[in-house]
Amino acid sequence: MRKRLVIFLILFLISLGLGFAWFGEATEAVNANDKSSQIFVVEKGESIREIAVRLKKENLIRSPLAFFLLVRQLGISSEIQAGDFRLSPSMSAKTMIQNLTHGTLDVWLTTLEGWRVEEMALKLAQELSIPESEFLKTTKEGYMFPDTYLLPKEATAGAVAEIFYKNFEQKFDQELKNKAAKRGLSQKEVVILASIVEREAKLNQDRPIVAGILLKRLENKWPLQVDATIQYALGYQADQKSWWKKGLTKEDLKIDSAYNSYENIGLPPTPICNPGLASIKAVIDPQETEYWYYLSDHQGKMHYAKTLEEQNQNIATYLQ
Repeated sequence: MRKRLVIFLILFLISLGLGFAWFGEATEAVNANDKSSQIFVVEKGESIREIAVRLKKENLIRSPLAFFLLVRQLGISSEIQAGDFRLSPSMSAKTMIQNLTHGTLDVWLTTLEGWRVEEMALKLAQELSIPESEFLKTTKEGYMFPDTYLLPKEATAGAVAEIFYKNFEQKFDQELKNKAAKRGLSQKEVVILASIVEREAKLNQDRPIVAGILLKRLENKWPLQVDATIQYALGYQADQKSWWKKGLTKEDLKIDSAYNSYENIGLPPTPICNPGLASIKAVIDPQETEYWYYLSDHQGKMHYAKTLEEQNQNIATYLQ
């Protein structure tokens, strides 16, 4: 019995030694003399195992298993960042892991549907230190597509604006342009209407209905009577620290502006924000209803009306 125990311990120690030897070799650099580098992108939500497999395919590590075990040993799996990294075959697995936990070449940045370009500019100033005034010089309201972007840390205002616009062009593709043309709408008209729908309807199911109401008003030479266009005209509200004034007054509705959709018939001259794809599609494929009016209550729920009397009743019921 004692002899068997001794044999077991010897075999265990040999296995342990071989395991340490394998681990040490497996975490060494693929080629210490190869100082070349390449960009490796870690996607958002990608697991350590998935990263390890891709690193092996790129010939940047020797063993996915050893890489995974080393990350677990270091206890930093949650610190691996998404982004672009400059890695080299001359790096050991430990050095590579340390690089992946900091020093990303890019920054993830999310802009929201319904933001004005000024709101995007503030976000860029906070995340990439791009002066707001520089970005605003290069932008075009309505065409800075809201999305999540991986942007180079050293990107210029112009480069970011171009990335946003190219994304818009990809999303508003030829198929959508053709559908818009069949409805007699130009791209500009679609984007202006979509920007209004974006601010007026918060839920996807409401957007086609609101778009249908707005299009019907336009076709019948009605003023659009949209609060969001008034908010756009009023601009930044220092007391509310917002670009979108809450609680419009009767005086606000009389503002002398081409964006006053209560006083003017037709579309405002430009979009009032940057709409998402759902609002663009809602304008191109609106839902036809018998409604002429709508309002959003304090919880964001939409209420529709066929007549002015019904609309006034909705106002009394849901807004007062």
